Parts: sequence; C-alpha cells; structure tokens
Amino acid sequence: MAYGAPPRWDRRMQQRLARGEAAALGELYDRFAALVHSQAHRMLDDDDAADIVTREVFTHVWENPDAYDPRLGSMRSWVARLAHRRSVARLRSEEAEAYEDEDRPGADAGDDPGRTPPESSDLDERLRKATAAARADYIAATMPEPLRAALELAYIQRRDYRQTAADLGVTEIEARRRLRLGLQLLSSANLAPVDGFSPPGYGRAL
Repeated sequence: MAYGAPPRWDRRMQQRLARGEAAALGELYDRFAALVHSQAHRMLDDDDAADIVTREVFTHVWENPDAYDPRLGSMRSWVARLAHRRSVARLRSEEAEAYEDEDRPGADAGDDPGRTPPESSDLDERLRKATAAARADYIAATMPEPLRAALELAYIQRRDYRQTAADLGVTEIEARRRLRLGLQLLSSANLAPVDGFSPPGYGRAL
C-alpha cells in the first residue's frame, strides 16, 4: 500500500457517498458526529452553535464527497478539519456581529463611535488556545485505547504510576511507557499536560 493511502473503510465510504448512498452518510454520522460536536463545542463553548456546525459539516461532506483527498490523511482527520474550519469561521463571524451590534443606534452613548474593532491579535490568541484545546481533545479521543486509559487513570482519577499499573494489569515500567507516549501525543497540540498539572507520584520519573 502506498504511503499515506487511507484505510479501505475510508475509500469505500467516499465511493458510497459519491454514489449518493444515504445509508453511507448515516454510518459516517454515527461514527464521527460525537467527534465533530466535541471539537465545535470546544471551539465555541456553545451547544447550539456546535449543533449547527455539526449539521454544516455533514452537509458539506454529503454534497462534496470528492473534496476528500486521501493523500492528506484519513476521513476522520478530514472531518475534524472541516469541523475546525467551520468553528473558526463561526467564531470570527460572531465576533464581527457583536462589534456591529455595538455600533447600531441605541448603543451606549458613552461609546466612542470612532473606536476600532477589537485587536485581531486578541481573537487570534483566543482561536489559538481553542484550536490547541480542540486538537488535544481530538488526539485524546483517537489515540490507542491503552494510552488513553493510562492518561485517564492518571489525570482524571489521580492514580500514581503504581496504582495505574495495578488498575491496568501491567508492569510499572509498561504503565510509565504508556503515560510517556500519551503525553508525547498530547504535546503535539502545543499544550502543557492538563494546564501544567502533573498527576501524583510522577514528577520527572516519566
């Protein structure tokens, strides 16, 4: 198989969508809707907006199945990119609408009519943080189950590496290895592990 070639499921799904199979869209939705909604909600912090983005993403997929390029990655990655782009567009649109609303008649008389829009750098920073957080969510949701389970025990249930090893039924060395690999994956999202928090008993031992 050529480098970067998608799994058979991805190729077959694209072909079914191109033929207009509604059942294919339903299968795709069942598999990725939770991912899309989670990504959108992480970006927008709004359930209704996340619902809209989710509908927009799957509408786009249904209407443009040939837009998926297998050379750029899996269909899961493509759908996640669509969710991110739609979320960014909505966030920028909401920011612009909020500014326009403030300029309409009836706005606070003390407002300066000649004021400039909020600094683009502020919105860019907000987008950067939301994107990094959404990417971390995506990585956590798609990483191998053994790594995800180890991270959940360490960061959510606050187990140290000995307890994590016992809960997973593996050696302490294997528990450390899984945690190290999981953290390396999360670091690709440009986030400190859980906002800098380290689970109990780890420190530099990892």
